[in-house]
Amino acid sequence: MFSQESLVSIIIPSRYQSTRLPGKPLIKIAGVEMLKRVANIAGVVCGGCVGCEYIVATDDERILNFCKSESIPVVLTRSDCASGTERCWDAIASREIKPQLIINMQGDNPLCPPHVIQALIDCWRGNSDVDVFTPSVQLSWEEFDKIIETKKATPYSGTTVLVDNNDFALAFSKAVIPAIRDVGGARRLLSVSPVRRHIGIYAYTVDALWRYVDLPRSDYELGCVEGLEQMRFLANGMRVKVVPVDYRGRRTTSGVDSPEDIARVEEIIASNGDLYTENF
Repeated sequence: MFSQESLVSIIIPSRYQSTRLPGKPLIKIAGVEMLKRVANIAGVVCGGCVGCEYIVATDDERILNFCKSESIPVVLTRSDCASGTERCWDAIASREIKPQLIINMQGDNPLCPPHVIQALIDCWRGNSDVDVFTPSVQLSWEEFDKIIETKKATPYSGTTVLVDNNDFALAFSKAVIPAIRDVGGARRLLSVSPVRRHIGIYAYTVDALWRYVDLPRSDYELGCVEGLEQMRFLANGMRVKVVPVDYRGRRTTSGVDSPEDIARVEEIIASNGDLYTENF
C-alpha cells in the first residue's frame, strides 16, 4: 500500500477524458475495468518486491471514487499536468520522504507482464548512475513485417527506439528506426531485425524526475512533430537505459485507444489468460 518509506513507487497516471475512447480507464475488458486490470498487475509486482508500492494518480473524481470502492491506492493530482510523467511527479512532490525509483505504468496497457516491470527494477539496482529506464522488444523479421504493415494504416501508432552499444537510447520515433535500405540484404545478414519496439513504461530516479519537470520542453514533444515526452530527457543530455525484454511467448498489442483495441485485448486474454495470475 501507499507508504512514506517505500523505495519503489509504481504510479499509474489515469485520466478520464480520451478523444478516441472517453472514460476508457473504467471501461470493462472481459468483465473487469481496465484500470483495475493494470492495478492488479502492479500489485503482483509489489507482492514479490520488498519496499514496493503502487498507486493510481488521477485528477478525476470518478476515477478517485472507483479506486476507493475497489480498495486501490489512489491520490488526487492537479488537473493541469501536461503528461503522465508530470502527473507522476505531482503524485509524490509533497511527500516528505520520496521513493528512490518511480515507475510510470501506463493505465491503458492491461497486457503489460509483471516481469517487464520487474526487469526495470532489477536494472536500476545494478545501475545506480543511470537517470531513466525503459523497456523494449527486439522485433523478429515477422514482427518487423507486421509493424510495417500496421504503419501503412496508422503511421503514428507504436514507437521504436535506436540504441548505442551499451543499450542507451539514441532516439525514439514514431517512424520505424533504423531505416532499412535493403530489407532483403538485412534479412540475409541478420537473424532478427535491427528494430526495437519501445514499450511505454518508464522508471525514473527521483532526481531525474525532479529535473524533468523543470527542464524546457523539447520540440520533439510537440504533437505536430513526434509527440514523445521522453525526448525531453535526451534533448537535455540525460541518459535513458533501454532494457531488453520479451513477452515469454505471450501475445500482446499496443495500448487501448479504440473499441477495436478492446476486442483485440479480450481475445488475447481469452487465449493467454490474465497477467495478474502470472508467477514471474
